[in-house]
Amino acid sequence: MGMGLVAEKGCRVSGIIKAISPTLRSVYHMPMSTATKTRMNVDEYLAWAQEHPGRYELSDGEVVVMSPEGASRAAVKFAVQAALLAGIRARGLPCHMLPDGMTVRIDETTAYEPDALVYCGPKLSVSDIEVPSPIIVVEVLSPSTRRIDASAKLAGYFRVPSVAHYLIVDPNKPLVLHHARGSGDTILTHIVTQGTMELDTPGVTLALADIYAG
Repeated sequence: MGMGLVAEKGCRVSGIIKAISPTLRSVYHMPMSTATKTRMNVDEYLAWAQEHPGRYELSDGEVVVMSPEGASRAAVKFAVQAALLAGIRARGLPCHMLPDGMTVRIDETTAYEPDALVYCGPKLSVSDIEVPSPIIVVEVLSPSTRRIDASAKLAGYFRVPSVAHYLIVDPNKPLVLHHARGSGDTILTHIVTQGTMELDTPGVTLALADIYAG
């Protein structure tokens, strides 16, 4: 997995991927506040979100307000987005990068908004707010979402059949947790602190130097 691989392990997550446990859902809610007391499914949530400016996610039917972010996190998030776009263009891939603001549906009552994602195939229409088949999803850590990104979202994103890679990016130091879908119900985890990451599907190469250039 390139020069930056310092640890690698495979873990079986069939039980986790099939259902996010109530414990993980409670962890999700701890650092954030709900925006409404009305429970919704994803379709109702997407209609609601278009009428309510801001950043939200849906967790087990509850709309969750996403916390403001600091300058360091914003800069690293932008760098990841730019690196993904550059990687797609360098290989001439029929894929597209989208920044935060797009929704990934996990199940009927849960939908996340990653900090960056890549999908392949025809471009979505200009009015679309949901990406049905992302291949790469990225979350940049923040104090309020650190445990969520490594637990509930790890399980959730890999419930989406198209997701091949989930990157958890540390905004404060060169460190990326690269979770890749393996065979069967196996997820491979790579801890990357230098060098490059090869995201073999769809074929994007990411250099940590590009993400942490500042």
